[in-house]
Amino acid sequence: MSFFNRMSRRRFVAGSGSLLASSVGISRGRMAYGFVSPNERPTVGVIGCGLRWDKRVMVENANYGLGKQFPRFADVVAVCDVDSERVQRAGLIVKDWTSRNPQQFADYRKVIDDKAIDIVHIVTPDHWHAKIAIEAMLAGKDVYCEKPMTLTIQEGKLIRDIQRQTGAVFQVGTQQRSTGQFIKAVAMIRDGRIGKVKKVVCGIDSSPQSPRLKVAAPPTTLNWDQWLGPAPATEYRFQDGAKNIMKNWSNGHYEFRWWYDFSGGKLTDWGAHHVDIATWGMGKTETGPIKVDPVMVEHPVDFKNGYPVRNDCYNTATRFLINASYADGMELSIRHDTDNGILFEGTTGRIFVNRGRLTGRPVEDLKQNPLPDGALQEAYKGQPLTDHVANFFAAVKARRDPISDVASHHRALTTCHLAGIAARLGQPVNWDPNNEKVIGNPQAQALVERPKRAGYHIEM
Repeated sequence: MSFFNRMSRRRFVAGSGSLLASSVGISRGRMAYGFVSPNERPTVGVIGCGLRWDKRVMVENANYGLGKQFPRFADVVAVCDVDSERVQRAGLIVKDWTSRNPQQFADYRKVIDDKAIDIVHIVTPDHWHAKIAIEAMLAGKDVYCEKPMTLTIQEGKLIRDIQRQTGAVFQVGTQQRSTGQFIKAVAMIRDGRIGKVKKVVCGIDSSPQSPRLKVAAPPTTLNWDQWLGPAPATEYRFQDGAKNIMKNWSNGHYEFRWWYDFSGGKLTDWGAHHVDIATWGMGKTETGPIKVDPVMVEHPVDFKNGYPVRNDCYNTATRFLINASYADGMELSIRHDTDNGILFEGTTGRIFVNRGRLTGRPVEDLKQNPLPDGALQEAYKGQPLTDHVANFFAAVKARRDPISDVASHHRALTTCHLAGIAARLGQPVNWDPNNEKVIGNPQAQALVERPKRAGYHIEM
């Protein structure tokens, strides 16, 4: 499909329905609020049907990217997963919501190639995000991609370029950007309530460890080779008995995030959330650090040239203190040993924010000196305050950037990726944020991108 044909299709999609009219009173019924007939609703294909498509973890009024949020605004017409059990479960859940069976696929390309699908919701492991997202945008589709957006810095640059080329609306599932206390924290900083920001600390907790896992046969429902996709070929490993959400250790479903082949550990798991808010509050969404220093990092295995010497147990960093410094002297610390959340320290005050609270003397002072009218909306890009999924669908209709846009999240996630590179090498990394390149360290620069397995290169 040519670029002009893609843009023609995008203009058609943009006019295909009226969306959210306000941020309150959202209908929970079969038809999205603001739509007058079913054929005006956008269509969604879901790629990846893991725990966010499991009835055990469904949250009725969740303000984040669970699958259950999408039928408020669109018709889920296809579900796809390389695990047949998961795709069948997702199909039953969608039928329960809509009384209609969605198409069920094992190959994501069936979703990409379906011209009747307007939007792709990407819920795969991290190492698949970039390939699917880029091919979806080039096929004329809008994208909602769960965090972290990418496995590498280079993938983020490529997604940013393709998003600009195609004009696709792309929301990253960093739902904290649409959560009240985080918006208020950013608005307070912009209103000067803590003075000039000097330092930010992101507490993201330590990472789990595993025993040495034996090679095991993959579940009969899982196409392991397809699950690996662009990642290096490796054997499936599994052991029961873990005290985690999966009740097991493995290098597959959910637990993939503790293996560098597929993810970045806590640095891109919670880091993708908290460093994203930190970057937003610091006003660094168009730049990045100039140096990232791994002051203290512990891994469960030894490393050589940035790669683990063993592949039979979790290998991402477990405990860490990593400092990033910026050209203007601002500092950002990412650490495991403080309260989970973000501490903003300024010249005249400090505030702490996480998913449970917003605290600090400047917060208490709001009782006598509230923020100016419209300050929250201004922080939220001048868009109506709403939940993250609603913000995405409003952006689809208006053909504008949503609150968690590709370019700004790429900058935040670059800091997370640089922290991971420095942690893996055990040495500081100097970074040129203008040209987005490592300075004077070819070994670190090589980790800005990772080779894709043969047969799984991004189709451009």
